[in-house]
Amino acid sequence: MAAPATSPIIPSPASGHAEGVSNDEFRAAMSRLASGVVLVTAQEPPLDPDDPSAPGSEDVGMTATAFMSVSLDPPMVLVSLREGSRMDELLDEQPEWAVSVLSESQRHIAGRFAMKGRVSDRLLFADIPYTRGEYSGAPLVGGALAVLECRTEQRVAAGDHTLVIGRVLTARVPSAEGGPLTYFRGRYRQLG
Repeated sequence: MAAPATSPIIPSPASGHAEGVSNDEFRAAMSRLASGVVLVTAQEPPLDPDDPSAPGSEDVGMTATAFMSVSLDPPMVLVSLREGSRMDELLDEQPEWAVSVLSESQRHIAGRFAMKGRVSDRLLFADIPYTRGEYSGAPLVGGALAVLECRTEQRVAAGDHTLVIGRVLTARVPSAEGGPLTYFRGRYRQLG
């Protein structure tokens, strides 16, 4: 006797969700996937480079858990950004950016840059040790397990997010100390 055929899940036209899948159910299922935690940074150019009294460039940072390697040859990575977020809008204009792979001791940095309604990014960077990337000028966090500088190759609209695919310009492993910071079931965690 043949197994009964299953019907495909068809998205509901009104919500874009598959029938029977709510935001909460999807979020709960995906929270079971452990992810590494990175800080994506970029340098916002001055508002008016010809006006010395105009505000200068500003560093911008965002915690991300949707980050992955895409290709070895050429070296490429992908980060998923919420559509319309400050980082999404900045990386639409600024092609060069950086990523710091956070260590388990850098939970405070991840939390600081993930806050909603946070203070200015200038204050968030105030007491964090960093160097500037040679290509991007973006902050590379001191004590990170790895740091990369990237140039945007492609932007792909994906639902309520933008997938930014970047070619890796530099990759360094400045710190071999400690393990990675991970995100699992809605909390930052350490391996082990």
